Amino acid sequence: MKVIVADTYEEGAKKAADVIEKLVREKPDCTLGLATGSSPVGMYKELARRCKEEGLDFSKVHSVNLDEYVGLEPTHDQSYRYFMDDNLFNHINIDKANTYVAKGTGDIDKNIAEFNEILDKTDIDLQVLGVGPDGHLGFNEPGATLYEKAHKEVLEESTIDANTRFFASRDDVPRYAVTMGMGSIMKAKTLLMIINGNKKEAARKLLMEDKIDPMCPATFLRLHRDAIVVIEKSLADEIGYKG
Repeated sequence: MKVIVADTYEEGAKKAADVIEKLVREKPDCTLGLATGSSPVGMYKELARRCKEEGLDFSKVHSVNLDEYVGLEPTHDQSYRYFMDDNLFNHINIDKANTYVAKGTGDIDKNIAEFNEILDKTDIDLQVLGVGPDGHLGFNEPGATLYEKAHKEVLEESTIDANTRFFASRDDVPRYAVTMGMGSIMKAKTLLMIINGNKKEAARKLLMEDKIDPMCPATFLRLHRDAIVVIEKSLADEIGYKG
């Protein structure tokens, strides 16, 4: 596992963008696994700038997203399809027909089957990951058992609490999500995790303990042959990580 310590969030965003730019330039038709949340926003902004100002070309790139809330239409401003359009796709020259975000409305079982069918036939070159305060990846919540494939997940109260800031009230936060399973995540050729903010416990378990713990799904990165973690120096210092 390669760890990049960045002095600031902005520097970390640029370091993460460097990893994706290198892949896109070397393999223009690559498939990116993408994530939502606050952690990758700076990286997406930087990639959009490089597309506009430096000719970074996404015209042949395909993408598939980690997850989507159950119950939100794609046009809802807190849906993850809306997030991806607003933070990245609308600002780069990607063909939206080549982007996939699982559906969160309608027949959920059918949506999950479609999601798994796409994942089964897709080789993800690089999967972007954030991490929850409790160590969840995508919406794979901590538990004695983790799922291999895409599935419907019941969101933990801590996850609902963490996402309340994006909604008018806590009651508006969805209680379920459709998410890639851990097996689908781990199949990606490269994993790129961005850690910042109030993720002390998850970061400590990932970087400071020598355990693979289903109660902290982020620790499964230790099993991957090509995992990259970008972490802010203030957070690394807080957990005592020296590199």
